[in-house]
Amino acid sequence: MLGCVIHGAGDLRVDELPTPEPGPGQALVAVRYGGVCGSDLHYWQRGGVGDFRLREPMVLGHEVVGTVLAYGPGASGPAPGTPVAVHPATPCGACPECRDGRRNVCRDTRYLGSAARTPHVQGGFAAELAVPADQLRPLPQGLPLERAALAEPLSVALHAVRRAGSVAGRHVLVTGAGPIGCLVVAAAKAAGAARVTVTDLLPKALEYARVAGADLLVRADDPDDAGWPDEVDVAIEASGVAAGLDTCLHRVRRGGVVVQLGMLPPGQSPFAGNLVVSREIELRGAFRFDTEFDEALELLAREPSLAGLISAVVPVAEAARAFPLAADRAASCKVLLDFGA
Repeated sequence: MLGCVIHGAGDLRVDELPTPEPGPGQALVAVRYGGVCGSDLHYWQRGGVGDFRLREPMVLGHEVVGTVLAYGPGASGPAPGTPVAVHPATPCGACPECRDGRRNVCRDTRYLGSAARTPHVQGGFAAELAVPADQLRPLPQGLPLERAALAEPLSVALHAVRRAGSVAGRHVLVTGAGPIGCLVVAAAKAAGAARVTVTDLLPKALEYARVAGADLLVRADDPDDAGWPDEVDVAIEASGVAAGLDTCLHRVRRGGVVVQLGMLPPGQSPFAGNLVVSREIELRGAFRFDTEFDEALELLAREPSLAGLISAVVPVAEAARAFPLAADRAASCKVLLDFGA
């Protein structure tokens, strides 16, 4: 079968891989679509994500959907042929974080397509995938596989909005209109936000933010843009750059909440940390998700317009074209690999 494998920075290959057999407690899934994530792009461009560095070839991908093929010994779940989304995380269930109900920051988790541990956890960009059966989620009625491929990044967005506390009736600022930032817009609107302002450097990215439901669009490089709010109640930083966090701290009201969602580069990042003190701003991190995955599928079933964030579907054999396209934010939002026959 074909799989999309990263061998090092700049060394992405579509390799022939052995077809897996489901082991005890596992399900075998025929993968149809896989979304190219920012972390996949980082592995391709830089050979790592944050502090997680490639030490061996790794199948990429953790945003995958498909249909059930079979089960291994002792496993059960949705019937073969059922369309499913795959929750990418396998938390340990035993560490202090898991026992405290924060499985998304489990210190010993296994996450599809991650180099956080060695041997690396191989990902889902392959025609067939064996995973723990309890990670399968049957799709809600009427939700097509293509749109369901947004479930993992939407789960990230839902978790970030949850970390902000109640946003009902509030003005939310989102810095960064990449796929995650756009889905934060959708998550905030679904949670009752009265107004969502989005900033980005690229007009095309801001167009996608409007598709997601943004009320106000602001060019981040134009301080005189009339759309800039004097202050907001909540700010969610989704660009992964220090300038975005700095903007959030300057624009949020006194006593407001800033959620850092975008993964900042390793090492020190300059931002106006003094404002956290003088304005009593609450600065919170948001990492991955847990039960939000099920909520994401339900929201996608209710909001067919979110399919407009999928800018291209590319056969896996053409992954060398798909990755540069996904990295070009002036041309695309979410790019899917197609593993169908």
